[in-house]
Amino acid sequence: MSSRSAVVLTGHDCKIAPSTYYAAKKRATAPSARQVRDAALKDLITEVHEANSRVYGARKVWRELHRQGHAVARCTVERLMRELGVAGAVRGKKVITTIADSSAERAPDLLDRKFVAPAPNRRWVADFTYVNT
Repeated sequence: MSSRSAVVLTGHDCKIAPSTYYAAKKRATAPSARQVRDAALKDLITEVHEANSRVYGARKVWRELHRQGHAVARCTVERLMRELGVAGAVRGKKVITTIADSSAERAPDLLDRKFVAPAPNRRWVADFTYVNT
């Protein structure tokens, strides 16, 4: 918080404690302990991720850091990996079951999107979007 913003806030009858002003002023000049530790951990995370062919995710990076003797929380590793834009390899492949043909004519909507029947055996709906062959 700068002295200008303090003047603006006090001009609008917002009370600011002097300790709040000086704490903000001190934070603006020196990095916090968390910022210092995050910078060191980011280097370690990048090193571990690169050493393992960029396939390690947050859990494996966290476990490797613990094996190396660095006490760090898993949620911290997850947060820092998000900030670094680093992610582990995703196994498997998304199954695409249907590819719509935009030129094909759509079937008419005979129920007008009303799928609740007033009584049993009044409306029957079936969907054959995927048949495993």
